[in-house]
Amino acid sequence: MGIKNEIMNKRTWAVVGVTDKTDRFGYKIWKILKKYDYVAYGISPKYDEIDGEIIYPKLKDLPETVEVVDIVVNPTIAAGVLREAKELGIEYIFFQPDTYDDKVIALADELGLKYILDDCVYATLKEIEKNGH
Repeated sequence: MGIKNEIMNKRTWAVVGVTDKTDRFGYKIWKILKKYDYVAYGISPKYDEIDGEIIYPKLKDLPETVEVVDIVVNPTIAAGVLREAKELGIEYIFFQPDTYDDKVIALADELGLKYILDDCVYATLKEIEKNGH
């Protein structure tokens, strides 16, 4: 089983960079994960709640340890998120496009994290939806 299938089979996720802007991927990804019965927590220090759900400032503030962190923030923020994920024992990272650079990937490798690049959770779940699976 490839890393993508491995990650998509994990059921608890944190979306780092969640937003209340409904046209942005930080919102769409969080919502589509929930639609497909994933447990999806929103992470952003900018919000206390979105759509009546609690938004957490950091991964360490979550009520449980998630299996996957979906990164929807820029590379300067992503590096700190990777360190926090490693500290919490989270090994799977899904980098949305434009959320990483060479330094961030080098750090992910150094920390021994498993990750996906150049892919999108939203597009993946929309494709499943379109094919009726």
